[in-house]
Amino acid sequence: MTRVDVRPSVYLVGAGPGDPGLLTLRAVQCLQRADVVLYDYLVNPATLEHAAPDAELIRLGRPSTGRDLSPDEITARMIEEALRGRVVVRLKGGDPSVFGRGSDETSALRAAGVAFEVVPGVTAGLAVAGYCEIPVTEAGETSAVALVTARERGDKQASSLDYHALADFPGTLVFYMGVTRVAEWSGALLAHGKAPHTPVAVVRWCTRAAQEVVRCTLETVADVVSERELHPPAVFVVGDVAARAPDQSWFTRRPLFGTRVFVPGTPATSRKLRDTLAELGAEVLARPAIRLLEPDDWTAVDAALHRLDLYDWVVFSSANGVDHVLGRLFHLGGDVRRFGGVRLAAMGSGTASALSRFHLNADLVPDEFVAESLARKLAEGAAGGRFLLVRASRGRNVLAEALAAVGGTVDQVVAYRSVDIEDPDPDVEAALSEGTIDWIPVTSAAIARSLGRLYGATLVRTRLASIGPVTSAALRELGYEPAVEAAPHTTAALVDAILDSE
Repeated sequence: MTRVDVRPSVYLVGAGPGDPGLLTLRAVQCLQRADVVLYDYLVNPATLEHAAPDAELIRLGRPSTGRDLSPDEITARMIEEALRGRVVVRLKGGDPSVFGRGSDETSALRAAGVAFEVVPGVTAGLAVAGYCEIPVTEAGETSAVALVTARERGDKQASSLDYHALADFPGTLVFYMGVTRVAEWSGALLAHGKAPHTPVAVVRWCTRAAQEVVRCTLETVADVVSERELHPPAVFVVGDVAARAPDQSWFTRRPLFGTRVFVPGTPATSRKLRDTLAELGAEVLARPAIRLLEPDDWTAVDAALHRLDLYDWVVFSSANGVDHVLGRLFHLGGDVRRFGGVRLAAMGSGTASALSRFHLNADLVPDEFVAESLARKLAEGAAGGRFLLVRASRGRNVLAEALAAVGGTVDQVVAYRSVDIEDPDPDVEAALSEGTIDWIPVTSAAIARSLGRLYGATLVRTRLASIGPVTSAALRELGYEPAVEAAPHTTAALVDAILDSE
């Protein structure tokens, strides 16, 4: 029996209200499969990190460049890409089926014979319960919640909203897309008997660094929106539960709440830094400024791994070097016993931690995590010693020169290539231009130079946090003064430096 491939070509995916941690596992799987991602401009760019590196990313709606696509044009583009054999993710803020025109798209896809899947997301009207501590239902008091759009489709001949029923609704009302029509919907509720003193909470950018809760009443909400110049995106929680919103929720009490951080390290090397910043409340936008690739030729590394017994020391200058060399050793069929007769030196605590993941302990870690400090420590007994230095394709020769100067025999192998990203990321570029990035932690001189080439003068519109003196020197050479420098030169200390400056 012939099997028919019924896997979807199009995924309608809910990205949630903004916090990338609320993205579902299924949404991540779909993004990883996608050849094309059509995403709403309100979607947090951090969610796009799950897309494949070669996926085509297309931003929809302002502030995208060029003419915005209409809903019909977006649907046509999805169908066109799917019929070309490409996997398409249509990434929507919130949930595709909650005021997201999801049914229009599924009808068109079905009519075109395109297989699809709908992946739900967390909708902002319900996320307010968790992130703003506004319980949209409350046992014994409020047993129902209604999600209401304040902006109906333009092609409808008459409104389908029954404001008399909404005014009498025995529960919480949550209005979407209500900013520009706040006078209309609030006035209609009042005209149909809703009490003027009914509490209202205006929640902007729910779950994002810019989250804001403004409390008022039904009779004052239109004036408050106008006076405070509140803009979308926002939802309006109408009902007694709105008065429960605390001045600060658990989300806004975190020390880095309201702070946006651009982390330019590679996903593998910056994961711990990104996770720590996010746990502290920062909104993290991660886009690599460099890429780490395998060497063009493994010959030198392979040869060194087969003669490790000839060396007195193997010196690792970074955790990346550890990962690449140990990965290559295992690929060749070897194991950590190969390091049994050699001592290991690590440039810093992060490199030592990388060794410990392979059950290898560093015999030497300098007090200061720079090449000069490690060189001084190793040079004390370097005369007549044989050293293997594991390094990147670019970097300083301080360590090799220092060891050679005191009589050591030094071999160097390139365990990985550090390659600059060629083009600036549009989301990062826009955020830097708008001045909405608060910090950039810079963890190497190579990243510093790549940032300068990619983003140039816009870097003066943010604060740069340097991991150490070598990185600081690279930034200064480019004309950018770091706001803070980590001491000691670790990512943990880098986070502490940022915290101390807030």
